[in-house]
Amino acid sequence: MSSKDVILDRIRAALADGPSVPEIPRDYRRGPAEADLDLLVDRLVDYKAVVHRAGTIPDAIATIVSGSVVVPPGLPREWLPVGLEVLVDDGLSPERIAAADGVVTAAAVAVAETGTIVLDASPDQGRRIISLLPDLHICVLRADQVVASVPEAVARLDPTRPLTWISGPSATSDIELNRVEGVHGPRNLHVILTDGENH
Repeated sequence: MSSKDVILDRIRAALADGPSVPEIPRDYRRGPAEADLDLLVDRLVDYKAVVHRAGTIPDAIATIVSGSVVVPPGLPREWLPVGLEVLVDDGLSPERIAAADGVVTAAAVAVAETGTIVLDASPDQGRRIISLLPDLHICVLRADQVVASVPEAVARLDPTRPLTWISGPSATSDIELNRVEGVHGPRNLHVILTDGENH
């Protein structure tokens, strides 16, 4: 018998007469039926994101960025303003992605309570790398994608997909609590919150 077997046998013996594991409740606290969009905006602004709620998606994007933007392959082209240089991510190199003036993606879901936006690498959101390398991330979010609480967001997501949870621009702080932005992702996050009808 190996040392590993001896140790595992001792653990099994110690746990043999232990209490049974109760059923874990899965009816976590849920928010109201309709998410509070104003709360989401307040949270996003508190995290230093810029929120756009008026006008069309192309008009909003045109006020935010000019030059070149990386977009995922499934992003609706009607979202993009005329005159913008569009780089479709069909396997762009990290250097080319980082050199772009920004990235435009959609989102999978957002949580009003925490001001968090989740990307799940769907065709309109693309690879995680495109939302992390450019200094500017423009995220288009429909009002019907906003839920009140984290449990509701998790219920909408597929845990087998690569999930990126975003709460404002990238920021970290050192041991002296000096805030540094842009270390692990974009320094600037703009969220275009639409009712879904003003594409």
